[in-house]
Amino acid sequence: MNVLRNGAAAILASALIASASTPSMRKDFLPTLINQGTPHRAVPPGMAWVPGGTFSMGSEDPRGMAGGGHESMGDARPIHRVYVDGFWMDKTDVTNAEFARFIKATGYITVAERKPRSEDFPGVPADKLVPGSIVFRPPAHAVSLDDASQWWQYVPGADWRHPEGPGSDIHGREKYPVVQVAYKDAVAYARWAHKRLPTEAEWEFAARGGLTGKAYVWGDSLKPNGRWMANIHEGRFPANDTGEDGYAGIAPIARYPANGFGLYDMAGNVWQWVNDWYRPDYYARLAARGVARNPQGPANSFDPDEPGVAKHVQRGGSFLCTSQYCSRYMVGTRGKGESSSASNHIGFRCVRNGSA
Repeated sequence: MNVLRNGAAAILASALIASASTPSMRKDFLPTLINQGTPHRAVPPGMAWVPGGTFSMGSEDPRGMAGGGHESMGDARPIHRVYVDGFWMDKTDVTNAEFARFIKATGYITVAERKPRSEDFPGVPADKLVPGSIVFRPPAHAVSLDDASQWWQYVPGADWRHPEGPGSDIHGREKYPVVQVAYKDAVAYARWAHKRLPTEAEWEFAARGGLTGKAYVWGDSLKPNGRWMANIHEGRFPANDTGEDGYAGIAPIARYPANGFGLYDMAGNVWQWVNDWYRPDYYARLAARGVARNPQGPANSFDPDEPGVAKHVQRGGSFLCTSQYCSRYMVGTRGKGESSSASNHIGFRCVRNGSA
């Protein structure tokens, strides 16, 4: 497979050069101001220091940009100024091997492994309430993109050990991101590891890697110098992922260049849970504050598409993202997920306070 292994600095430099004549997302962005100084403690294993600072958070309307897709991303505006303190962040998504150590130490049972409660699924026959989760199943032919049930299925027995359902396993995938984890599962792991999930503001500051107003984690071009920088979907969605970026489907961690803070896979591969509740109007509230300091997210969730369904924010996109359907591999854009749901393209990573 043609997998990128170049140094992050070289890739970042080439991306900036390639973007010189590319339409950018700078219009509403003010410069990123990075805090100075370093923490007075040893580097936690597997983590990178994110110095914090002040930056412009959010996304302009990406329609018309190469790779920008057809969605206006209205919930990622207004672009607003945010300050975050420095913190440590996992360099990669939590892996199957790391999650397995957590399970062995605690005996924790994930949401997908528990029998669904009848009160959460009124009207569903009792014999259908069996443990399982949502799995991407590509259709055999091209389909209309207005009905996601054509490629998503509830699969009994799908869980983190069997991410595509019975018959699948994680043998040989120890260094792949753990998937089929709900928000509650990610929080449980983070507490065990003496960490926490990042806030949405921390996640975006970290993902930008010190750059200002770029469309992608690495710059303004989806493929700088013709090189793929993340694991996303190529080909005709959802029926055929050609794997042009090196992988058809999920990839192991750290197969693409790190960003300016030494973080891998902040775009594509698997979605990442963050701590914040989802509300499409939250950015307007933050913008009214001037510079929002260490925002922790709204007090509750609201999604006008599914009123009454509590959702948390997801960031970064996944191996299923494509401009044909979902271009949320773009760094300032937002995803959302029902808090007790999981699938085979959702994972997470953790952070630790800078003073901890």
